[in-house]
Amino acid sequence: MASLSLNSFPLQPPSQPRKLADSSCSSSLTPFNGGAAGGLKPIVVCGNPPTFVSAPGRRIVAVGDLHGDLAKARCALEIAGVLSSDGRDMWTGGETVLIQLGDILDRGGDEIAILSLLRSLDIQAKAKGGAVFQVNGNHETMNVSADFRYVDLRGFDECLDFLEYLNDCKNNWEEAFVTWVGASERLKDFKMSQQYWDPWNLVKPAKPTNTKEDMLPFQQKDLGQRQQGVIARSTLLRPGGPLACELARHAVVLKVDDWVFCHGGLLPHHVAYGLERMNWEVSKWMRGLSESDDSPQIPFIATSGYDSVVWNRLYSRDVSDLDGHQINQASLIQSILEETLQAVGAKAMVVGHTPQSTGVNCAYGCSIWRIDVGMSSGVLDSQPEVLEIRDSKARAIKSKRDTFRELQIVDYT
Repeated sequence: MASLSLNSFPLQPPSQPRKLADSSCSSSLTPFNGGAAGGLKPIVVCGNPPTFVSAPGRRIVAVGDLHGDLAKARCALEIAGVLSSDGRDMWTGGETVLIQLGDILDRGGDEIAILSLLRSLDIQAKAKGGAVFQVNGNHETMNVSADFRYVDLRGFDECLDFLEYLNDCKNNWEEAFVTWVGASERLKDFKMSQQYWDPWNLVKPAKPTNTKEDMLPFQQKDLGQRQQGVIARSTLLRPGGPLACELARHAVVLKVDDWVFCHGGLLPHHVAYGLERMNWEVSKWMRGLSESDDSPQIPFIATSGYDSVVWNRLYSRDVSDLDGHQINQASLIQSILEETLQAVGAKAMVVGHTPQSTGVNCAYGCSIWRIDVGMSSGVLDSQPEVLEIRDSKARAIKSKRDTFRELQIVDYT
């Protein structure tokens, strides 16, 4: 197994938890404007990981769950207008702010490649006055907790391949991680060419018979490969592992201007606990940092339980065709949502987590937008859709030709 160098990102915890309506930040402010030529004010990021973002005048696009499907991820980014369609993975969004809502891991074979692509786009976007933000979902926190129940076998293979590539890059994490999206595709092409030519090899391995004795060496080889994949994934994603540290750069809740973004859903008690505090505690846990000799504790309020930020599905239930009792429930949910938005100082919330068979949609007076359309081939294999927010108007975009549903254009002015 290749040795690993852990990438360190110094963080400062928030001084005290506080209510979110007070948007002053205890962490440093980070302005960046790059090569923006549009005369817009710089984007200002508060918190580490980012928690509050001021992006005046920017177009915002949000993308839901991707679950290891690089082809669908690229398609979603292209229809969002932020990725070139020529295969060069160039940022075309100018000063756009892109937000991805988590669940990149599991159910597919290109998880690290998607993370690599988003990091590369973030570097390019900043040079143009834009930005890329990610929030972690429940599948990110599950993997850092060594819960690999939903890992595709190709995902274990990718971890093995990436560790070898990291070793080839002399354990230079930044170089290996940012360039992996291209390197992984070249590696796939090479493996496919090898499989193509194998039947023409002059010396071929003997084909196994169906007897247990003859099958055993092949089964042991497969088992050994899987074990190596599990070890590789654990090495990368354990608390303090290099890929876990990469995920620790991202928040579980992000507020951009008047919009709040999270994977599952924000509740009043989350706001009272403090968004910066939650983000910091999750990041600290992912980095394997602990104030004692014990293992770092999992931040329960953000990552565990049915009502945690990454698991909550309260706002994603279908409220159509309800009976009287369910209407009362819907009214209660709406009041909870309104209380949360008022406390956080936001006009609307955007969530993923729960696949929407009808596509991107809104509910409760469009104060909640549900944007997980199950696009990954490991989920619903549906057509990608994204949410665009521009000039206080939100709309779902379904294709490059911008064929969105007119009824889902909402003016928040």
